[in-house]
Amino acid sequence: MSPEPVDLARAVVDRADPGEQVEAYVVRRRDLDIDVHDDEIESLTSAEIAGIGVRVIREERQGFAYAGILAEDAAFEVLADARDNTAFAGTDTALTLPSEADAAVAVPELDLVAPAFDRTGTDTKLALVLDLAKSLRDTDPRIRTVEAGYGDAQVRSAVANSNGLSRQQERTISSVSAYAIVEAEGQTQTGFGYDLARDPADLDPDRVCAEAADRSLRMLGATRPASSRLPVLFDPFVSAQIAGVVAGTLSGEAVLKGRSIFGDRCGEAIASSAVTFFDDPTDTDAFGAAPFDAEGVATRRNEFVREGVLQGFAQNVWTAARSATTTSGNATRASYVSTPGVGMRSVGFRPGTDLPIETLMSRAEGGIYVQSVQGLHSGVNPVSGDFSVGAEGLRVSAGGLGEPFREATIASTIQRILLDIVATGSQVRMLSGGPAVPILVGEMTLGGR
Repeated sequence: MSPEPVDLARAVVDRADPGEQVEAYVVRRRDLDIDVHDDEIESLTSAEIAGIGVRVIREERQGFAYAGILAEDAAFEVLADARDNTAFAGTDTALTLPSEADAAVAVPELDLVAPAFDRTGTDTKLALVLDLAKSLRDTDPRIRTVEAGYGDAQVRSAVANSNGLSRQQERTISSVSAYAIVEAEGQTQTGFGYDLARDPADLDPDRVCAEAADRSLRMLGATRPASSRLPVLFDPFVSAQIAGVVAGTLSGEAVLKGRSIFGDRCGEAIASSAVTFFDDPTDTDAFGAAPFDAEGVATRRNEFVREGVLQGFAQNVWTAARSATTTSGNATRASYVSTPGVGMRSVGFRPGTDLPIETLMSRAEGGIYVQSVQGLHSGVNPVSGDFSVGAEGLRVSAGGLGEPFREATIASTIQRILLDIVATGSQVRMLSGGPAVPILVGEMTLGGR
């Protein structure tokens, strides 16, 4: 039996030499992924991942090393390697590790584990995906191809350092998705559905099936629209992607590198008063919920934009020191193989009050409802703010969804989009990146024929 992550982390940091700071980050996780194509199991992958990453700071230099094994002798070798690696690093006066004494926020108590998670067997999960694929295929004869997927993870992680900080957390998460390809009258369209939960038993495959069918079938007959300027109502799946783009511009690391369009605008209005943009890892419904960040600092709800005004940037300990401020609890890591960066775990636009989708549709009359976008990574420049992506969706007519369109582009800038947001919907959809709501932008350029 390998040691508990927190015990191994403590054993490593207890070996810190005088005059140095040591941090150990330990992860143990178990993943399951199932993919089904039509009626056939395409893949079933079960994996266990475990490892430790160690940082050493001495004489204003940082060394890092890692290993994919949880054993004391291997961990102590990683510590020795990290010490050796400090000799090859440049000096940086901002390098330091947090301590309990530095904590300005108490670590929240979050229940992120489904007690019955282990009682749902692989056979049950496999049956769920196969049944979902069959149900979706049987929904309508125009659905020719379906894909369905299931994924879950059980994660235990710990971080400790020689400044006296020591934390451990555990979480479970599961998700199910479906993708439909429909064909009719020489046209092919696609649509998807998605759900997530702590416990596999709480997933709603019927909702996912209905969503994938509806989003694909309603696009049949789509044509290329005429170019114009008009109101744009973003589907929650798309607004979540836009939220991810905005989050990247509000990173303290991006500011330090000169790669944020808002780097020198703290305290200024960068969006309309309808916009409050936040990161809330303390929301237990969120996929990325966590009581502490990748450095062991307590997480908290941060409103980086409040009623249009930029309040500050996401910071970890190092970026905060370089920026003469304090950490916001936004240290993140890809895994134990990397040192901390800056990121957000559960981002979103604050929902509007009493603004259901029907009300937003009425306010978007004559505009378009964007159901999906393509080319977000290549069509959005986070440094200049340029925004031009492929889009498909439906016209907004008579207070509802009208004719579908495709082969279009929508264009503006990130800065202009934020200023032109006139309303955010009150219906919240929890997605992998955080809570998502429909967003109404007063005017954008639609490029078509």
